[in-house]
Amino acid sequence: QVQLVESGGGLVQAGGSLRLSCAATERTFSPAMGWFRQAPGKEREFVASISWGAITTNYANSVKGRFTISRDNARKTVYLQMNRLKPEDTAVYYCAGGSRGPDVRSTAYTYWGQGTQVTVSS
Repeated sequence: QVQLVESGGGLVQAGGSLRLSCAATERTFSPAMGWFRQAPGKEREFVASISWGAITTNYANSVKGRFTISRDNARKTVYLQMNRLKPEDTAVYYCAGGSRGPDVRSTAYTYWGQGTQVTVSS
């Protein structure tokens, strides 16, 4: 049973934008949600996280100012707006849930989506 489903990935030119969506269930749409990414041959890394009321958001330094995380609790959906994309943003992006707080550590999350591919060409 897939309980977190990412969508919105694709192929874009550098400088372009994409908006990722993560559809969750009542079980997986936790107080804190996050986005992580994994590029080929690299470890999974933190991208962004958000608290229930969106009072607290965290961003990796590499994406701060370009990416924006948001959530719609009524729709049980979390979003990642990605602007001014760079080739180094190319990765599979994963939605994460199950954390009590908007942790930057992947180990804080217990639910993961299947991932959506983002490819940024130069």
